Amino acid sequence: MQARILRIGTRGSPLALAQAHEVRGRLMQAHRAPEEAFEIRIYKTTGDMILDRPLAEVGGKGLFTKEIEEALLSREIDLAVHSMKDMQTLLPDGLGIGAVLEREDVRDAFISLAHRSVAELPKGAVVGTSSLRRQAQVKRLRPDLQVVGFRGNVQTRLKKLADGVADATMLACAGLKRLGMADRITSPIETGDMLPAVAQGAIAIEIRLDDEDAANLIAPLNHQPTAFCVTAERAFLTRLEGSCRTPIAGLAELDGDTLAFRGMTFSPDGAECFEIARSGPAADAHRLGLEAADAILKLGAHAHLERAQ
Repeated sequence: MQARILRIGTRGSPLALAQAHEVRGRLMQAHRAPEEAFEIRIYKTTGDMILDRPLAEVGGKGLFTKEIEEALLSREIDLAVHSMKDMQTLLPDGLGIGAVLEREDVRDAFISLAHRSVAELPKGAVVGTSSLRRQAQVKRLRPDLQVVGFRGNVQTRLKKLADGVADATMLACAGLKRLGMADRITSPIETGDMLPAVAQGAIAIEIRLDDEDAANLIAPLNHQPTAFCVTAERAFLTRLEGSCRTPIAGLAELDGDTLAFRGMTFSPDGAECFEIARSGPAADAHRLGLEAADAILKLGAHAHLERAQ
């Protein structure tokens, strides 16, 4: 391994730090390097600083990556570790995804202190979530439920639940498992009932495209099956120009060399929904995602996508 200390940029939330430590641990193992060969640098992002209003009111994706990407471009850091679902589909000039770690559980987690599932919530119960995707799908499953905004990291949202702000909430199973908090999951929500966010459960390592040394160092960490899946999902999102204001869900799954993709778009209240499914060779993942997006637009999805802009 090269002599320089490799600087890893991350947000400071417990989950973001757990992901950065996972990347560092894998690099240590891959290169038989000591912990001292790596430095983790913490950055506060725009998304971390805006706490007084829903992020959907602020703009599109990139709210949790902008400052870290700026540090990467200015060469303050060598790698950036992100939850891939937070990343823009079009990255800043000069940056690229160098590796994608093996994906964790893609499902959303239903969490409640008194009820076992969405179906078992009493009529009029309050569900806390600031995700428009989750909100739309909850309302689609149960139009009688109330939805309230729930901002903050995993620990903050669980505290709000304990304080009685809502009867239930939803988080990503992947994040809870990475934090060693799988026991807090009341029940996973199967993807047939709630389709996850694009790239949910995947950790991405972003690098400068001109940094060949960094690219070579992280290459052993790349999990190609996950990379195929998130490539299709992100292509779907790119074509739809999805943002935090647009409820879009997508999931690709690999079976041998065949990639099966399912995508959905919703009106915020869940009343309108368009769904598409496509399958094809994994090597054609990007094209598959684009074709799925074109097909769902032809079904009429453009109507509520335009209203969300």
